[in-house]
Amino acid sequence: MDHPQDLLNELRIERNAPAPPRSWRWLWVVLALVVVAAVALAAVRMFGGDKAIEVHVATATAIGGAGGSASVLDATGYVTAHREATVSSKITGKVKEIFIEEGQHVDAGFVMATLDPIDANAQRNLAQSQVAAARSQVDSMQAQLKSAQADAARMQEMAAKKLISRQQLDQAVALRDNLHAQVEAAQHNVQVATDNAHIADLGVDNTVVRAPFAGVVIAKSAQAGEIVSPFSAGGGFTRTGIGTIVDMDSLEIEVDVNEAYIGRVQPKMPVEAVLNAYPDWKIPAEVIAIIPTADRAKATVKVRIALKSKDPRIVPDMGVRVSFLEAAPTAAAPKEEGVRVPASTIVKRDGKPVAFVVDDKDKVSQRALNLGRSIGDDRQVLSGLGAGDSVVIDPPPALADGTKVKIAADTQQ
Repeated sequence: MDHPQDLLNELRIERNAPAPPRSWRWLWVVLALVVVAAVALAAVRMFGGDKAIEVHVATATAIGGAGGSASVLDATGYVTAHREATVSSKITGKVKEIFIEEGQHVDAGFVMATLDPIDANAQRNLAQSQVAAARSQVDSMQAQLKSAQADAARMQEMAAKKLISRQQLDQAVALRDNLHAQVEAAQHNVQVATDNAHIADLGVDNTVVRAPFAGVVIAKSAQAGEIVSPFSAGGGFTRTGIGTIVDMDSLEIEVDVNEAYIGRVQPKMPVEAVLNAYPDWKIPAEVIAIIPTADRAKATVKVRIALKSKDPRIVPDMGVRVSFLEAAPTAAAPKEEGVRVPASTIVKRDGKPVAFVVDDKDKVSQRALNLGRSIGDDRQVLSGLGAGDSVVIDPPPALADGTKVKIAADTQQ
């Protein structure tokens, strides 16, 4: 048994004893923190940390069907008025009153404006006075002629009785004939004065500006007190028109078709038009004519298209997209299957045609396609897509199955 003093000595703290070895636990703590950070970064990338790819999409549409027809060419153009006129006065004058406003419907002959008629009225009054003076001269000459005719008759009786000389008779007959000629000249002067008065009446009528046809006023160009003239003279202080009228029943579409595709367009060809302002409204139309001249600068040919639907929503200068359609198939014709999409939505992956469809979670799925014929700038897809699918336009090489995307605001769905 140890001595108690030895036991006490073992319990004593040695101040000069060597330090124990350093622990490795702090190194393990640092390693654990690094692993946690790496896992968190991977989770952020996996669950939405990466930025979605912005894409444009188009909607796959069904083609074919009973009574349906496919587009052979698409183009853009504008609504134009085949009958439009900027109405002006026939004379230069100051506007007295204006009776039109923008948006007002006017009938043919409606008085749009009147000019100050002071000068025209003065000319008419002068012409009427000249007519009256010419008629008075005719009356005077006819009275003289009547007297000369009576004198000549008496002279002939007296000459027959040898009471006067032959010279006196000749003078009386000459005076009668001269007055007769003067009466005829005076009557011609009356006719001239009457015609001049009629011209003066037209001058007064020209101070009234009337609508040449029924239509809608789209522009009011002058105000009361301004000078208007049919000629572009007088600088910026002279108006050349009162207002512009459009016959809304004459609205049509004009499109410029690339001359490389003009062979696909034929007169009387059915057309489907869609206004930019109303993209869900499909308007039936028909080709009126192909203008037989090309624009050298743009390499296009102008095509006129008639609208078969009249509606107040259609106004001049609206932008419009048109699709030139094939003739509707007969009842015996087989139903054409599949959908149509822009050709730019189809790319090749591993040598096979595919398209990328955006789902309701903004993720794309790659679809293998079975392609059909070309339809203008579109392509027929027999299988792989369904009507209504949103298909990515010009898919980037980095786009893959399951990629998250963001549909651009200006997409053409």
